[in-house]
Amino acid sequence: MTMTLSVPSIKCEGCGETITKEIKTHDADAKVSVDIKNKTVEVDSTMSESSVKQAITSVGHDVA
Repeated sequence: MTMTLSVPSIKCEGCGETITKEIKTHDADAKVSVDIKNKTVEVDSTMSESSVKQAITSVGHDVA
């Protein structure tokens, strides 16, 4: 399932790497694309949307 989430707390590449690493901890095959300029994260994963949101918030980011 592909989802695009708004993550207004993304500020830099490091933020994107942290989010990507956390999602891949739960789903190693997930495809994660972080758009820093637009502050969005696109995830193609078998994880549910709520699980993806929980993974993002667990590393200190907000999901709008």
